[in-house]
Amino acid sequence: MKRIAYPGVPGSFSEQALTQYFPGSAKKTNVKQFEEIFTLLANNEIDYGVLPIENSSTGGIFEVFDFLKQYNFYIVGETFIHVTHHLLGTSGTTLASIQAVYSHPQGFGQSRVFLKQYPHWIETPYYNTAISAEYVSQVKDITKAAIASKRAGELYGLDVIQANIQDVNHNYTRFVIISRNLEVKVTDTKISLLYALPNSVGALYNSLGIFARYNIDLLNLQSRPIKDKPWECYFYLDLVGNLDKDNVKAALLEIEKISYSLQILGSYSASDDNGGSISSSKKGSS
Repeated sequence: MKRIAYPGVPGSFSEQALTQYFPGSAKKTNVKQFEEIFTLLANNEIDYGVLPIENSSTGGIFEVFDFLKQYNFYIVGETFIHVTHHLLGTSGTTLASIQAVYSHPQGFGQSRVFLKQYPHWIETPYYNTAISAEYVSQVKDITKAAIASKRAGELYGLDVIQANIQDVNHNYTRFVIISRNLEVKVTDTKISLLYALPNSVGALYNSLGIFARYNIDLLNLQSRPIKDKPWECYFYLDLVGNLDKDNVKAALLEIEKISYSLQILGSYSASDDNGGSISSSKKGSS
Protein backbone atom coordinates (compact mmCIF):
# COMPACT_ATOMS: atom_id res chain seq x y z
CA MET A 1 0.00 0.00 0.00
CA LYS A 2 1.35 3.43 -0.94
CA ARG A 3 2.24 5.74 1.93
CA ILE A 4 1.26 9.30 1.04
CA ALA A 5 1.34 12.56 2.97
CA TYR A 6 -0.56 15.79 2.39
CA PRO A 7 -0.75 19.16 4.17
CA GLY A 8 -3.86 19.93 6.18
CA VAL A 9 -6.60 17.73 7.59
CA PRO A 10 -9.46 15.74 6.05
CA GLY A 11 -11.52 18.12 3.96
CA SER A 12 -8.53 20.04 2.62
CA PHE A 13 -7.98 20.60 -1.09
CA SER A 14 -4.70 18.71 -0.73
CA GLU A 15 -6.55 15.63 0.51
CA GLN A 16 -8.92 15.98 -2.45
CA ALA A 17 -5.93 16.11 -4.81
CA LEU A 18 -4.47 12.99 -3.18
CA THR A 19 -7.72 11.07 -3.64
CA GLN A 20 -8.04 12.27 -7.23
CA TYR A 21 -4.51 11.23 -8.20
CA PHE A 22 -4.40 8.02 -6.13
CA PRO A 23 -7.97 6.65 -6.36
CA GLY A 24 -7.09 3.31 -4.76
CA SER A 25 -6.35 2.52 -1.15
CA ALA A 26 -3.44 4.32 0.48
CA LYS A 27 -2.01 4.98 3.92
CA LYS A 28 -2.57 8.72 4.35
CA THR A 29 -0.59 10.98 6.66
CA ASN A 30 -1.59 14.59 7.18
CA VAL A 31 0.79 17.32 8.37
CA LYS A 32 0.51 21.00 9.24
CA GLN A 33 3.43 22.44 7.29
CA PHE A 34 4.81 21.79 3.81
CA GLU A 35 8.34 21.01 5.00
CA GLU A 36 7.09 18.12 7.12
CA ILE A 37 6.32 16.25 3.90
CA PHE A 38 9.90 16.66 2.73
CA THR A 39 11.18 15.47 6.10
CA LEU A 40 8.96 12.38 5.98
CA LEU A 41 10.25 11.59 2.50
CA ALA A 42 13.85 12.08 3.60
CA ASN A 43 13.31 9.65 6.48
CA ASN A 44 11.66 7.07 4.19
CA GLU A 45 8.43 7.27 6.20
CA ILE A 46 6.29 7.91 3.10
CA ASP A 47 6.51 7.07 -0.60
CA TYR A 48 4.90 10.19 -2.03
CA GLY A 49 3.86 13.67 -0.99
CA VAL A 50 1.07 15.82 -2.42
CA LEU A 51 1.66 19.58 -2.42
CA PRO A 52 0.03 22.66 -3.96
CA ILE A 53 2.49 24.51 -6.18
CA GLU A 54 0.50 27.19 -7.99
CA ASN A 55 -2.94 28.69 -8.36
CA SER A 56 -4.53 30.04 -11.51
CA SER A 57 -5.55 33.26 -9.73
CA THR A 58 -2.72 34.01 -7.30
CA GLY A 59 0.29 32.34 -8.93
CA GLY A 60 3.10 30.23 -7.54
CA ILE A 61 3.42 28.91 -4.00
CA PHE A 62 7.06 29.79 -3.66
CA GLU A 63 7.69 27.94 -0.42
CA VAL A 64 7.20 24.67 -2.30
CA PHE A 65 9.61 25.74 -5.09
CA ASP A 66 12.25 26.47 -2.46
CA PHE A 67 11.81 23.14 -0.67
CA LEU A 68 12.07 21.22 -3.96
CA LYS A 69 15.41 22.90 -4.57
CA GLN A 70 16.61 22.39 -1.00
CA TYR A 71 15.74 18.70 -0.65
CA ASN A 72 16.50 17.50 -4.20
CA PHE A 73 13.30 15.49 -4.51
CA TYR A 74 11.37 15.00 -7.74
CA ILE A 75 7.97 15.78 -9.21
CA VAL A 76 6.49 12.56 -10.60
CA GLY A 77 2.93 13.70 -11.30
CA GLU A 78 0.43 16.52 -11.13
CA THR A 79 -3.29 17.08 -10.83
CA PHE A 80 -5.58 20.11 -10.78
CA ILE A 81 -8.37 20.84 -8.30
CA HIS A 82 -11.21 23.26 -9.01
CA VAL A 83 -11.17 25.48 -5.93
CA THR A 84 -14.32 27.07 -4.52
CA HIS A 85 -14.14 28.95 -1.24
CA HIS A 86 -16.94 29.34 1.27
CA LEU A 87 -17.23 31.45 4.39
CA LEU A 88 -17.98 29.01 7.20
CA GLY A 89 -19.07 29.51 10.78
CA THR A 90 -20.53 27.73 13.76
CA SER A 91 -24.30 27.72 14.30
CA GLY A 92 -25.61 31.24 14.86
CA THR A 93 -22.77 33.00 13.06
CA THR A 94 -23.79 35.82 10.72
CA LEU A 95 -21.94 38.32 8.57
CA ALA A 96 -22.67 40.93 11.23
CA SER A 97 -21.27 38.85 14.09
CA ILE A 98 -17.93 38.02 12.47
CA GLN A 99 -14.84 39.82 13.74
CA ALA A 100 -12.02 37.46 12.70
CA VAL A 101 -11.55 35.13 9.73
CA TYR A 102 -9.12 32.21 9.53
CA SER A 103 -7.69 30.65 6.38
CA HIS A 104 -4.52 29.85 4.49
CA PRO A 105 -2.99 32.96 2.85
CA GLN A 106 -4.04 31.54 -0.52
CA GLY A 107 -7.64 31.41 0.69
CA PHE A 108 -7.49 35.11 1.55
CA GLY A 109 -5.72 35.99 -1.69
CA GLN A 110 -8.27 34.16 -3.80
CA SER A 111 -11.23 35.81 -2.02
CA ARG A 112 -9.99 39.39 -1.97
CA VAL A 113 -12.97 41.01 -3.71
CA PHE A 114 -15.41 39.58 -1.15
CA LEU A 115 -13.19 40.43 1.82
CA LYS A 116 -12.87 44.07 0.76
CA GLN A 117 -16.51 44.50 1.76
CA TYR A 118 -15.57 43.78 5.39
CA PRO A 119 -12.37 45.72 6.11
CA HIS A 120 -12.96 45.49 9.88
CA TRP A 121 -12.55 41.70 9.87
CA ILE A 122 -9.20 40.54 11.23
CA GLU A 123 -7.62 38.14 8.73
CA THR A 124 -5.64 35.47 10.59
CA PRO A 125 -3.40 33.29 8.38
CA TYR A 126 -3.55 29.65 9.37
CA TYR A 127 -1.80 26.46 8.29
CA ASN A 128 -4.48 25.31 5.90
CA THR A 129 -8.07 26.08 4.87
CA ALA A 130 -9.44 22.86 6.35
CA ILE A 131 -7.45 23.30 9.58
CA SER A 132 -9.03 26.74 9.80
CA ALA A 133 -12.48 25.15 9.53
CA GLU A 134 -11.55 22.60 12.18
CA TYR A 135 -10.39 25.36 14.54
CA VAL A 136 -13.56 27.42 14.10
CA SER A 137 -15.66 24.32 14.80
CA GLN A 138 -13.73 23.71 18.02
CA VAL A 139 -13.94 27.23 19.48
CA LYS A 140 -17.68 27.59 18.69
CA ASP A 141 -17.45 31.38 18.62
CA ILE A 142 -19.84 33.34 16.40
CA THR A 143 -17.23 36.10 16.04
CA LYS A 144 -14.90 33.72 14.18
CA ALA A 145 -15.26 32.29 10.68
CA ALA A 146 -13.15 30.28 8.25
CA ILE A 147 -12.60 30.32 4.51
CA ALA A 148 -12.51 26.73 3.32
CA SER A 149 -14.22 24.15 1.12
CA LYS A 150 -17.83 23.08 1.41
CA ARG A 151 -16.64 19.57 2.27
CA ALA A 152 -14.55 20.93 5.16
CA GLY A 153 -17.64 22.66 6.48
CA GLU A 154 -19.62 19.46 6.29
CA LEU A 155 -16.90 17.42 8.01
CA TYR A 156 -16.57 19.87 10.89
CA GLY A 157 -20.24 20.72 11.30
CA LEU A 158 -20.08 24.34 10.14
CA ASP A 159 -22.73 26.39 8.37
CA VAL A 160 -22.10 28.11 5.05
CA ILE A 161 -22.44 31.82 5.82
CA GLN A 162 -21.60 32.87 2.26
CA ALA A 163 -21.00 30.48 -0.63
CA ASN A 164 -18.55 30.81 -3.53
CA ILE A 165 -16.62 33.83 -2.30
CA GLN A 166 -13.60 33.21 -4.57
CA ASP A 167 -12.76 36.08 -6.91
CA VAL A 168 -13.13 33.99 -10.08
CA ASN A 169 -15.15 30.87 -10.78
CA HIS A 170 -12.47 29.29 -12.95
CA ASN A 171 -10.12 28.97 -10.00
CA TYR A 172 -7.75 25.99 -10.10
CA THR A 173 -4.86 24.89 -7.92
CA ARG A 174 -2.16 22.72 -9.39
CA PHE A 175 -0.85 20.01 -7.07
CA VAL A 176 2.36 18.09 -7.62
CA ILE A 177 3.19 14.56 -6.51
CA ILE A 178 6.74 14.33 -5.18
CA SER A 179 9.02 11.36 -4.61
CA ARG A 180 12.58 10.59 -3.58
CA ASN A 181 13.27 9.12 -7.02
CA LEU A 182 13.12 10.49 -10.54
CA GLU A 183 10.58 8.52 -12.59
CA VAL A 184 11.04 8.76 -16.36
CA LYS A 185 8.42 7.05 -18.55
CA VAL A 186 7.81 6.99 -22.28
CA THR A 187 4.37 8.50 -21.63
CA ASP A 188 5.81 11.59 -19.91
CA THR A 189 4.86 14.87 -21.57
CA LYS A 190 6.16 17.46 -19.11
CA ILE A 191 9.48 18.34 -17.46
CA SER A 192 10.22 20.65 -14.53
CA LEU A 193 13.67 22.04 -13.87
CA LEU A 194 15.65 24.71 -12.04
CA TYR A 195 18.74 26.53 -13.17
CA ALA A 196 20.84 29.51 -12.11
CA LEU A 197 22.68 31.81 -14.48
CA PRO A 198 25.59 34.23 -14.17
CA ASN A 199 24.40 37.77 -13.49
CA SER A 200 25.12 39.16 -16.93
CA VAL A 201 23.23 41.07 -19.62
CA GLY A 202 21.06 38.80 -21.75
CA ALA A 203 21.74 35.63 -19.76
CA LEU A 204 18.08 34.70 -19.25
CA TYR A 205 17.12 35.78 -22.77
CA ASN A 206 19.84 33.61 -24.27
CA SER A 207 18.87 30.60 -22.16
CA LEU A 208 15.22 30.82 -23.20
CA GLY A 209 16.30 31.07 -26.82
CA ILE A 210 17.83 27.61 -26.52
CA PHE A 211 14.41 26.07 -25.92
CA ALA A 212 12.99 27.98 -28.89
CA ARG A 213 15.74 26.68 -31.19
CA TYR A 214 14.93 23.11 -30.21
CA ASN A 215 11.19 23.66 -30.62
CA ILE A 216 10.40 23.13 -26.93
CA ASP A 217 7.31 24.87 -25.58
CA LEU A 218 7.67 26.59 -22.18
CA LEU A 219 4.62 26.38 -19.89
CA ASN A 220 5.81 28.21 -16.79
CA LEU A 221 8.67 30.47 -15.75
CA GLN A 222 9.22 31.67 -12.17
CA SER A 223 12.21 33.31 -10.51
CA ARG A 224 13.26 32.85 -6.89
CA PRO A 225 16.06 34.57 -4.95
CA ILE A 226 19.19 32.62 -4.06
CA LYS A 227 19.37 33.09 -0.30
CA ASP A 228 23.15 33.26 0.06
CA LYS A 229 23.68 35.41 -3.06
CA PRO A 230 21.94 38.79 -2.73
CA TRP A 231 20.11 39.98 -5.89
CA GLU A 232 20.76 36.73 -7.72
CA CYS A 233 18.04 34.21 -8.49
CA TYR A 234 17.31 30.79 -9.88
CA PHE A 235 14.66 30.03 -12.46
CA TYR A 236 11.93 27.41 -12.25
CA LEU A 237 10.61 26.17 -15.61
CA ASP A 238 7.92 23.76 -16.77
CA LEU A 239 8.26 22.67 -20.37
CA VAL A 240 6.65 20.28 -22.82
CA GLY A 241 8.78 17.25 -23.60
CA ASN A 242 10.28 13.95 -22.56
CA LEU A 243 13.76 13.49 -21.10
CA ASP A 244 14.43 10.68 -23.58
CA LYS A 245 13.79 12.89 -26.64
CA ASP A 246 16.87 14.04 -28.58
CA ASN A 247 15.78 17.69 -28.76
CA VAL A 248 15.29 17.82 -24.99
CA LYS A 249 18.66 16.18 -24.34
CA ALA A 250 20.39 18.65 -26.64
CA ALA A 251 18.67 21.68 -25.12
CA LEU A 252 19.47 20.64 -21.55
CA LEU A 253 23.09 20.04 -22.50
CA GLU A 254 23.34 23.63 -23.74
CA ILE A 255 21.56 24.95 -20.63
CA GLU A 256 24.03 23.04 -18.47
CA LYS A 257 26.95 24.69 -20.27
CA ILE A 258 25.74 28.27 -19.67
CA SER A 259 24.35 27.80 -16.14
CA TYR A 260 26.27 27.21 -12.95
CA SER A 261 23.50 25.07 -11.47
CA LEU A 262 20.99 22.83 -13.26
CA GLN A 263 18.54 20.61 -11.40
CA ILE A 264 16.01 18.33 -13.07
CA LEU A 265 12.95 18.48 -10.82
CA GLY A 266 10.79 15.94 -12.55
CA SER A 267 9.41 14.11 -15.55
CA TYR A 268 5.70 13.25 -15.62
CA SER A 269 2.45 13.22 -17.56
CA ALA A 270 0.81 16.62 -17.85
CA SER A 271 -2.77 16.99 -16.66
CA ASP A 272 -5.49 19.04 -18.31
CA ASP A 273 -7.28 21.94 -16.61
CA ASN A 274 -9.97 19.65 -15.21
CA GLY A 275 -7.54 17.43 -13.34
CA GLY A 276 -7.61 14.55 -15.83
CA SER A 277 -4.42 13.10 -17.18
CA ILE A 278 -3.39 13.52 -20.79
CA SER A 279 -1.75 10.13 -20.45
CA SER A 280 -4.21 7.41 -19.49
CA SER A 281 -1.38 5.40 -17.95
CA LYS A 282 -0.45 8.06 -15.37
CA LYS A 283 -2.11 6.59 -12.32
CA GLY A 284 -0.99 3.08 -13.07
CA SER A 285 2.63 4.18 -13.41
CA SER A 286 2.78 5.88 -10.04
